[in-house]
Amino acid sequence: MNSAQLEIQMIASIVAMACAIPGVFLVLRRMALVSDAISHSILLGIVIGFFITQNLQSPLLILLAALTGVLTVILVEVIQKTGLVKEDTAIGLVFPALFSIGVILIAKNANDVHLDIDAVLLGELAFAPFDRLTLGGMDGGPKALWVMGSILLLTLLLLFLFFKELKVTTFDAGLASALGFSPLLMHYGLMSVSSITIVGAFDAVGAILVVALMIAPAAAAYLLTNDLKRMILLSMGFGVLSAVIGYWTAHFLDASIAGSMTSVLGLVFFTVYLFAPDKGLIAVLYRQKQQRTEVYLISFLLHLNNHSEEEERHLNHLQEHINWHQVRAKSVVDLALKNNMVTIENKLVTLTEKGRDFTSLALEYILTNREDKIEHIKKDFFLFRG
Repeated sequence: MNSAQLEIQMIASIVAMACAIPGVFLVLRRMALVSDAISHSILLGIVIGFFITQNLQSPLLILLAALTGVLTVILVEVIQKTGLVKEDTAIGLVFPALFSIGVILIAKNANDVHLDIDAVLLGELAFAPFDRLTLGGMDGGPKALWVMGSILLLTLLLLFLFFKELKVTTFDAGLASALGFSPLLMHYGLMSVSSITIVGAFDAVGAILVVALMIAPAAAAYLLTNDLKRMILLSMGFGVLSAVIGYWTAHFLDASIAGSMTSVLGLVFFTVYLFAPDKGLIAVLYRQKQQRTEVYLISFLLHLNNHSEEEERHLNHLQEHINWHQVRAKSVVDLALKNNMVTIENKLVTLTEKGRDFTSLALEYILTNREDKIEHIKKDFFLFRG
């Protein structure tokens, strides 16, 4: 592995960590699409900054691009608050308008300037190591590494200083106001940090990868934990892992680095989406199957509790009286037997004492609809769930 390869991976990893932190709060605040809007609309700020300074390296470009990102959020909120359209519609109206204005300005006034639309959208990490920072005639390394490293340190500092305020305003804005925190200030502070992060990563990785690095790791982490600190760490870890694996995937396939990293991010999210222990698709489907089985069992026991007639409790006629097919009736009877809730004698099903206790508690849950009642029932009575 040569130095350029190492630098590309370092830049991608630092960009991933810097994007992960605001990305977590955007996901939790249900503002994921805002990152896409900002990543496109900041082109207008970059173009205006270039027209003013005639220098692509000027800090004014970063400042104006960040302000354009905040302006995007403000315009979205203003349109949304009219009540005529929803937030996603407002985002779909604002960022294409600002982005297209930037594209028109480039096409009309900067045809001879190196502002490549393809690079803006897709980025090209392979070129990042060639843009070096020179300090006193000495090579200081890639500029992107210094820029994104500084942004990452600033983001970590702000996170450390305002973690409590961000946490409270994210989950309960009303409580935050009662405690003296300003949800509006935290909101625009987060949008400003998001804009600065996106602007810093814009030149190296492009708009598409910035959005992917902000949202995909945070979304995957959200499926794995309910702890905010752990979610931030997992999100940063997923981002770095995807950046490194994506780079080597692009290296071996001779493909786009940004495209490969984005594909790996999608694969990571899809894997977590399927196999997350509590919120994954497989876990959810299994839990739904368990719940259906529990409902069948409760229905069966309530039927036995309400009927003393032998014909209503006879094995050969259960599916007729409960309107179940034979396979389901057999599986529910077997489950009740495993849990020692019924006994069978001469093909007549009878509730045991445990079955009667369970049925009375189940009735109490049905009448009160209290979650603590059903959880208590599950822990005390269910040994098997089929």
